Amino acid sequence: MRHTPSTAGGSNRSAPRDQTTAQSWRRRLSVTPPPTYNKKGRRGVIELEQLPKAQSRYLTVAEVAATLRVSNMTVYRLISSHQLAAVRVGRSYRIREEDVDYYLAQRYSEAVG
Repeated sequence: MRHTPSTAGGSNRSAPRDQTTAQSWRRRLSVTPPPTYNKKGRRGVIELEQLPKAQSRYLTVAEVAATLRVSNMTVYRLISSHQLAAVRVGRSYRIREEDVDYYLAQRYSEAVG
């Protein structure tokens, strides 16, 4: 004979553990943007005409690392910390040339002397 938990005295697995868990889930669900649809009604597909500067030149992580004279891992860290904007293509990243220039312009400092 199998034991099945009763709902009167037992725990209900579908109910949240406490009120704060339910609130955190609501917060996470409320901040997600609505899905984008293309002309054919396919979800998650953005038409290239909608993207700004779709004709930009894209660089690999190795090319950006060589340009900045840093290691590949440093470029990956900049991407993961959202300091450098990147596009995921398969399992690799591509970075717009303008985004590299913007990153350098933000960190430009004039020597005071």
